[in-house]
Amino acid sequence: MPPGRKPILCYVTDRRALSSARLPSGAPPVDRARSLAECIRHAAAAGANWIQIREKGLEARPLVELARFAVSETRAADAHVLVNDRLDVAIAAGAAGVHLGENSLPLEAVTEWRRSSGRPDFLIGVSCHSLESARAAKRGGADYIFFGPLFATPSKAAFGAPQGTDRLREVCASVEIPVLAIGGVNLENARSCIAAGAAGIAAIRLFQDEAVDAAELAAQWKAM
Repeated sequence: MPPGRKPILCYVTDRRALSSARLPSGAPPVDRARSLAECIRHAAAAGANWIQIREKGLEARPLVELARFAVSETRAADAHVLVNDRLDVAIAAGAAGVHLGENSLPLEAVTEWRRSSGRPDFLIGVSCHSLESARAAKRGGADYIFFGPLFATPSKAAFGAPQGTDRLREVCASVEIPVLAIGGVNLENARSCIAAGAAGIAAIRLFQDEAVDAAELAAQWKAM
């Protein structure tokens, strides 16, 4: 990461991974929505620069409503709201960009839409799990990538063994776009990710854990 540039702190939402402290077992969908809204407010208060709405399986209408809520709730903090997978939802909600996974729209199609739509500031990110995919994302016009999983974490177990900071350093040195570390990243190991060249970190549990205080998180991140 260039000297003097503050690392990016990104909250990735996941209503299915809300902690039991925040949400009792068997809680109805409306309670999940309220709890997730609280997490978004919590992340904004903690200084998250980016909030990615990653709610797989949520239908279009409630997904748009959630994204619009996030845009409204974080406007004062000047945070970027990104929508996972759904370009249509990102556009409808007035989000700052879209984040593409392995089964999303092709990167080239989204960058072509951006060129033709007159939205040069619309961010396009891609999840990558190898050096080759990171280089391909850069060639395809991505503005940033998520790389991981860096460390062991239940939410990223399907993507293979942890990549570790040595592989992260290799990726950061190989592409000229911001790389955010994801997968088991927390305040204890975030510094090693930044030292490896990451432009920031992305996390779920860091913001959805009831035990994390927003003011304390903000203070620790400022000191990073």
